[in-house]
Amino acid sequence: MKLLSWNVNGLRAICDKNALAWLEKESFDFVGFQEIKAHEDKFPKQIYELDFKHIASNSAKRAGYSGVMSLYNFEAQTSKCQFCDDEEGRVLEHRFGNVVLFNIYFPNGQKDEIRLDFKMKFYADFLAYLKDLLAEKKDIIICGDVNTAHKEIDLTHPKANAKTSGFLPIERAWIDDLLALGFIDTFRAVNGDIKEKYSWWSYRMKARDRNVGWRIDYFFISKSLENKLKNAFIRDDIFGSDHAPVGIELDI
Repeated sequence: MKLLSWNVNGLRAICDKNALAWLEKESFDFVGFQEIKAHEDKFPKQIYELDFKHIASNSAKRAGYSGVMSLYNFEAQTSKCQFCDDEEGRVLEHRFGNVVLFNIYFPNGQKDEIRLDFKMKFYADFLAYLKDLLAEKKDIIICGDVNTAHKEIDLTHPKANAKTSGFLPIERAWIDDLLALGFIDTFRAVNGDIKEKYSWWSYRMKARDRNVGWRIDYFFISKSLENKLKNAFIRDDIFGSDHAPVGIELDI
């Protein structure tokens, strides 16, 4: 099973750039988009031309903001956020067999303290929900833009960003707590401490050309799936967004 996650930073914008054409050449069973910034009546026709049996979406009430979309080729019970008030369209949950698969656009806390508090509450509520699923012995997959780099190796300038939301100790500690529950950062599990591998670059100062970036997009899996993980990758050769797609292969 081949799964992909990509913050497209605007569904219509990425389709205008013809930046989804490469998906037609690769066989993904699941693709999760974040930050689609569109309601269903505004989805580009290119989305429906992709070779997927099912399309699910959760758009923000506010136009041109946030939102997630999943495309997949298996039968699943799909719902919106079960642990939050999801007016911002941040979560899609897919259940199939014993698996619970999340496509999430986690909040960004850089605007102000109010948004940082909102982000940390979202983190805490999600962690509590995960504990309940683990108690039910569910196999769990989490993908999306987490909006936090975990370790110093995960961004180019860790010291300069030590007081910036996205690399604050409280944000990084949440990923520590997630891993302490037995979840696995699939990219590190497969690739070890490989350096200078990022999934987001600012549009300013030609950051991507210089590879001045952050690894803030992830696939986490529960420990129950550890021996089924076959590959994890960042497709930094794919353009069209300020994020690169990230993905995994699981033998399930």
